[in-house]
Amino acid sequence: MFDADQIKQLKQLIGDQVEAGRAELDKLVEQARAIGSEVRVIKPRAATSVALMASDGGNNKVAFNPFYLQVVRVVDSSGKELCLEVVSPITDIKELGRRQFHEDGSPRTALGKMMKGLGVETLKELSPMMSGDSPSWVLVFRDLCEWATLYDLICHRDYAVDTLIVRDGLLRSKIFSGELFVKMGEQMHEAIERIYRRDRRKVWLVGLAKKTQVLEYYRLAISLSGVFDNGAACFAKVPKDMLDKAYLWDEYTRNVDDDAPGEKPKFNFGSMYFVRFGPHSGDPIWTVDLMSRQDKEAQAIFGYLQADAVAGFPIPLYPNCIQQADSFSRVADLDLDIIEDQLVDAVRDQVGDDKAPVIDALRLASDVAARRYE
Repeated sequence: MFDADQIKQLKQLIGDQVEAGRAELDKLVEQARAIGSEVRVIKPRAATSVALMASDGGNNKVAFNPFYLQVVRVVDSSGKELCLEVVSPITDIKELGRRQFHEDGSPRTALGKMMKGLGVETLKELSPMMSGDSPSWVLVFRDLCEWATLYDLICHRDYAVDTLIVRDGLLRSKIFSGELFVKMGEQMHEAIERIYRRDRRKVWLVGLAKKTQVLEYYRLAISLSGVFDNGAACFAKVPKDMLDKAYLWDEYTRNVDDDAPGEKPKFNFGSMYFVRFGPHSGDPIWTVDLMSRQDKEAQAIFGYLQADAVAGFPIPLYPNCIQQADSFSRVADLDLDIIEDQLVDAVRDQVGDDKAPVIDALRLASDVAARRYE
């Protein structure tokens, strides 16, 4: 522990550093104040909301060393399962890619539909991270499945009512090859336009993140500037200078219509906003991406989201549809026990009856240790 003299010294050193950074903080506050004229009050609306979410990889990792499984499960806010896969770092990626199609070449899964729509035949063509060089490819595969179910939901479904589709996470990604991500966004927007022409139904797509680099960087400045202290739920578009300050990759921040010199945007098809769904200055501020082609409908979209966020539980003033999808998509408790039992049984079958007692003893020992320290 620090003694009294060390604490005094630390206090001085920390104070000196904060004083040196005060000029930078003042600049950030001025940047935050600049968005004050763009802040808009949200007018609540009512709509059917559907959320997509790939469950947390930490909850879905099952291991009985050296065997490791990643359960990929995507569920919507009504509890309907949209994707279920089980992979491990030793899975044959080429075979996994072929598994997304029927023998005649037609898509069998949502991922297969997205691959066909983007004109790729293998998972490695879809994402350079699917090479198998790193075991973390299983998490990339999970993300690809989430994007694929989102793609399928928009491009291959019919809607009887106007619908807001919410993704847990921004409408940005670095896992796709080349410009495939932007191409996917264009195809989804074309499908949304087609739905409206054919059925006169509106479909909106948004991505919402609990934490983002730009919000964490400007959180103190926003609070000090008081730009959202208007006593109402509100939103404001994140200015380009804020994005440039917080992110190094302009391909991640530039709009798809940006034709400025340099490499074309390829990691993004969203427009970023700061949104507060509650009326009080202490209510949380979230970062939300609207589909950039739907910028003009921001007021309606945030009105629908705000109505859903008011009912949010257990996270207050956070869209309830996302929280419902999260709850349904988790593989935990009894479900996780069932998967672990199936894994152990599969290992027992592989080693044979004469070695099966060894597997049972190892499992029993691990269970006792786990329960002892719970």
